[in-house]
Amino acid sequence: MEKPIGKTTIAPTVLSTIAKLTTLAVSGVSRMATPVANPNVQDGVKVEIHDGLITLDLFIIISSKYNARLIAEQIQEHVKRQITEIVGMEVAKINVHIEDVDIEA
Repeated sequence: MEKPIGKTTIAPTVLSTIAKLTTLAVSGVSRMATPVANPNVQDGVKVEIHDGLITLDLFIIISSKYNARLIAEQIQEHVKRQITEIVGMEVAKINVHIEDVDIEA
C-alpha cells in the first residue's frame, strides 16, 4: 500500500448533511425540528466527533400515520449505513428525538 501524500478532513457539516438528507428520505418523517431545549442545533442535526467516532442527535417531526419506534429504527439503520459508505467513519451512536407529530385530518 502506498504511503498517503496528505491528510483528508471531513467537516462536521458534511456529516450533518448526509444525516439530514437520509433522515428526510425515511417514510413517516415530516421534517427536521429545532429542539426547544437546544436552539443551537442546526437543521435538526447535532454532530459530535470524539476519537474518530461519530455521535448524532437527530430531531424530527413525524407523521401520525406511522409507528414512531419503527421510524426511529429505520433512521438509525439508514443514517449509519450512509455515513459509513460515503465517509468511511465509524458511527458510535444515533439518538433520534421525536419532537412533535403532524396530525393529518
